[in-house]
Amino acid sequence: MKIALVLDDSIDRPDGVQQYVLTLGAYLARAGHTVHYLSSSSSRTDVTVHSLARNVGVTFNGNGLRIPLPTSRARIRALLDAERYDVIHVQTPHSPLFAARVVDEARRLQARLVRIVGTFHILPDSKVSEWGTHALGRALRANLRRFDAFCAVSAPAADFARRTFGIDARVIPCPVDVTGFAAAAAASSRRPGGDGRLVIAFLGRLVERKGVLELIHALDALTEEERDGIEVRIGGKGPLFGDLEAAIHAAGIDRVAMLGFVAEEDKAAFYADADIAVFPATGGESFGIVLVEAMAAGSGVVLAGANPGYLSVIGDRPEVSVDARDTPAFAEALRRLIADASLRSEIHAEQAAHVRQFDVERVGAQVLELYGV
Repeated sequence: MKIALVLDDSIDRPDGVQQYVLTLGAYLARAGHTVHYLSSSSSRTDVTVHSLARNVGVTFNGNGLRIPLPTSRARIRALLDAERYDVIHVQTPHSPLFAARVVDEARRLQARLVRIVGTFHILPDSKVSEWGTHALGRALRANLRRFDAFCAVSAPAADFARRTFGIDARVIPCPVDVTGFAAAAAASSRRPGGDGRLVIAFLGRLVERKGVLELIHALDALTEEERDGIEVRIGGKGPLFGDLEAAIHAAGIDRVAMLGFVAEEDKAAFYADADIAVFPATGGESFGIVLVEAMAAGSGVVLAGANPGYLSVIGDRPEVSVDARDTPAFAEALRRLIADASLRSEIHAEQAAHVRQFDVERVGAQVLELYGV
């Protein structure tokens, strides 16, 4: 089949939707399909990208996003006429100014000879974000009727799609190269904690909803003796960097390494070195790719914020999820995992088995079913 994966933003940005698109596209290419990416500007030359849009930056749902400016329908129509895709797969919610125009023009050119599907990714973290998404749903109402099928990356995302867009979406999780992450971690040089200390690691954007300041507050609530047995590694960049440094200094927490941006090829090793990988996001998460990656790489234990998207990934064991805004409860969760090696070992084994359901080979087969294969 010839498949177009459509994304309003550039595929070059290291965000969750881009990871979804690129991981799925690589799987489809390995399966023998021709895969094109329809997006805004891109510098990639290893895949076939049609850069059709120009973008402007906005902030939405706690993320820095780029949305497309109005894109030429004639340019879109010319590309679709030349390529004649069998499947067009749109990442939704999508812009009326680019991806929606791709859908409109594909239907005009090929009628029902092209199958158009969408993946619903978003779960708002505030009333403002939710109102904005409702407004977008009204603007896209006619366009959404041109789709053949939808999936959503989690049950909470599917529920929101139904309430807001009237979309009935099948739940298909985000694909992650679980086998590849495990192999990369196994091949990496390990950096355990010094003098037998446990490594507590965080990786993510340094923005409010990712919960990194809540992590520092929870560490501050530990006793000095408990903190003497750990070292903390924080990966990521963002506007809270200065606030984070100030919070660490105010708490008097020693042995905190601020590592900045962690490249994609270094993520498996970063996760594998963690005795406790902590992702305390407070909301706005429709899934939890970082949780899957950390489990796949072999982190000792993955501890997640108790938001709906992360809970859909981490499972229902109470020791591995916590409301990060409840500092005493967060500190107690860390305290128990730090103190109990047998509990960490038991949870590690469970998570190593649990993560297999998110492997791209399994998830990709479900996406192909959505395509009608």
